[in-house]
Amino acid sequence: MKKALSLILVLTVFAGMALGSGTEKKNEETKQIVNGESSNANESSTANSDGAAVATEEKAETTKASSIPTIEQQVVYNADGITITAVEYTHDDFWNSDGIKFLIENNTQQNITVGVKALIVNGFMVTDLFAADVASGTKKNETMNLLSNELDAAGITSVGEIEIYFRIYDSDTWKDIAESDRVVIQTSNYSAMDIEADTSGSVLYDEGGIKIIGKYVDESSFWGKSVVLYIENNTDKNVIIQADNLSINGYSLTSLFSSTVYAERKAFDDITLLSSELEENGITSVDEVTLKFEIMDENFSTIKKTEAITFKTK
Repeated sequence: MKKALSLILVLTVFAGMALGSGTEKKNEETKQIVNGESSNANESSTANSDGAAVATEEKAETTKASSIPTIEQQVVYNADGITITAVEYTHDDFWNSDGIKFLIENNTQQNITVGVKALIVNGFMVTDLFAADVASGTKKNETMNLLSNELDAAGITSVGEIEIYFRIYDSDTWKDIAESDRVVIQTSNYSAMDIEADTSGSVLYDEGGIKIIGKYVDESSFWGKSVVLYIENNTDKNVIIQADNLSINGYSLTSLFSSTVYAERKAFDDITLLSSELEENGITSVDEVTLKFEIMDENFSTIKKTEAITFKTK
């Protein structure tokens, strides 16, 4: 089980690298998504890639010039012999990565692992890789890294608010011990944080408070190619969005996409297209995509299944 978890974490790191790197691709390495014949695409807009690139560069310069934020030391979880204290906001120059340093105290008779069910920065869902093992009767300092490529993907240059849902389980049996309520940590940059998303692209679905925008196709992502999406959940429920019946240029491919977006939160996520399947079908360029979205609640009960949505690239 532990080996399996380690593999999952490694794959998650690579997936995060893939998404983050995709946002920094040059124009010739990406293809903008445009609406094709789709009854669910209620509106469309053409992304101004040059303008977006300029805006990204300007934001990057602003980031370099801005100071690293700070937080107040605070206890964020204290129950049943387990205490989690947010100690400080950190920055690693080598990895160019920000983070939150936590002190975890385990005064129980169990060895525990503290993980994260969901991590949200400035209202955007981001990937977390936090897993801290703390032996019975000991304490440990551990840093939760805010991956720079994940922040870049969401256009975040100033971290103002971090929301965390901790999950605590027994390190030996993998049985859940507890889940925290929403933990909110505000930084000294709270009043200046980035909360507006780049919504340019093609609207693929906009119904019932859920909006999905096709941003672009990354022709050289880590796993092969990927379709980058922007998702807004303007409902009062957490949702899971998956893509089914995926075909590229008329060829059926495996759909590798599942995105959890909490209530009133946003996300940038990508549909992974494996290079092996693309090569098997002779696909060198993603020109037309057809898929169906399934939107579910946290219990995987279906809220909505769309009809086939077809869109093209240019």
